[in-house]
Amino acid sequence: MIKCLRWLLPVCCTALTACQSAGGVHLAAHEIENFTAKPTQQRIMNAVKLRWEVRPDVADYCAKASGMDRERAYFTPPLACSIWSVAAQECTIVTGPNTSHLALGHEVRHCFEGHFHP
Repeated sequence: MIKCLRWLLPVCCTALTACQSAGGVHLAAHEIENFTAKPTQQRIMNAVKLRWEVRPDVADYCAKASGMDRERAYFTPPLACSIWSVAAQECTIVTGPNTSHLALGHEVRHCFEGHFHP
């Protein structure tokens, strides 16, 4: 279990933020670096009902859902996004049919910690 958590925490990483990559193909190098998880009392949620929605139009859907302007969505299309409700303790992760463990884990982190991008 500890071994699994040590693997999951480094790869984990929106109420509505679309996670993007320059050119829509590669993730930034900092995405594979370790991070320090927020203490329990600083997270937006700790017990989350998690859903995973797979959509062929993930870039368009996440761009619209997050209110991203067209130019930004064109140059850095979202790879995935998270939509959460603290009141309901629910989070939905949206990805395309072809995604990575890194992108999925990144969105899981949003479900627990909210907006964490610098």
